[in-house]
Amino acid sequence: MSSSVLFDSPGPKARARNVVYSIVGSLLVLGLIGFAVYRLYDGGWLAPEMWDIFNYADVQARIRTGVLTTLKVFAVAGVLSMAFGSLLAIGRLSDRRWLSAIVTGFIELFRAVPLLITIYTLWVVFLTYKENLGVVGENPEFWALVIGLTVYNGCVQAEILRAGVNAVPRGQVEAAYALGLRKSQVMTTLQLPQAVRAMLPTIISQLVVTLKDTSLGYIITYNQELLNTARKLANNTIVNDENPYVPVVIVVGAIYVAMCLALSGLATWIEKRGRRAKTGIVVAGAVEPAEAPGVLDAAAGPAAGPARPTGPDEPPTKTN
Repeated sequence: MSSSVLFDSPGPKARARNVVYSIVGSLLVLGLIGFAVYRLYDGGWLAPEMWDIFNYADVQARIRTGVLTTLKVFAVAGVLSMAFGSLLAIGRLSDRRWLSAIVTGFIELFRAVPLLITIYTLWVVFLTYKENLGVVGENPEFWALVIGLTVYNGCVQAEILRAGVNAVPRGQVEAAYALGLRKSQVMTTLQLPQAVRAMLPTIISQLVVTLKDTSLGYIITYNQELLNTARKLANNTIVNDENPYVPVVIVVGAIYVAMCLALSGLATWIEKRGRRAKTGIVVAGAVEPAEAPGVLDAAAGPAAGPARPTGPDEPPTKTN
């Protein structure tokens, strides 16, 4: 029987105990699920009329618009947060102390401030100066949500990229400096690409957080956002003298879960594809050296016989 230093193989009693714990835990989970389903059925939330509202074209169109708007906010905020995070990471890793100190203070400030406060503050500012902000003022809720998500998630992405840059082997950086590359060239061509590849799972996890945080547009009454659309749908619909809050929450929650799983699946596919990619320099196989005709024969000269031993003061002679 093989054993590990960190783990001892369980004996018969331990295995039996683990089986009992697994069965009891599974029964508890099934019991909780059954109780929840019973409560929903007893409250009338599982009645067909409650779920029939999703067959109406108007309801489907509103949910589809909410999904597309949520994805639009996520796409803009995700791209801007990655670009902003890269700039912040470069600034924090700068050799100029004053620049590194300013960027560090900015990152720590907006990581500490709750995202909801940042979004709400931007919304109030855009509403107050709506006429002076031009394009931003035309849709203050959208830009307040996008900029708030960009600033907060950009700060988090900057810390992720900084950790990835610091994880690059020091020997590679020194070799790049030895080749005559500047710090900006080393950062953009060597350190950042490796940091992104190494920290890709963490970067995607933060993008999933960005996708879920788009629901904060509900607080600033962003009408086209998915969660706010679901709230108005539930408030303005009456089925069996009840507002269908539970069906709407279940459907919208399932949509959020599906979008997050799709993003995680895309990240997994990109990571596996990156691992399979053939990068680097391929070493060529050894081949026989080329030989010009007659070169070795000319260098050898005429065939010579063995040397005849001579005296100490006499040069060796050759015999044919």
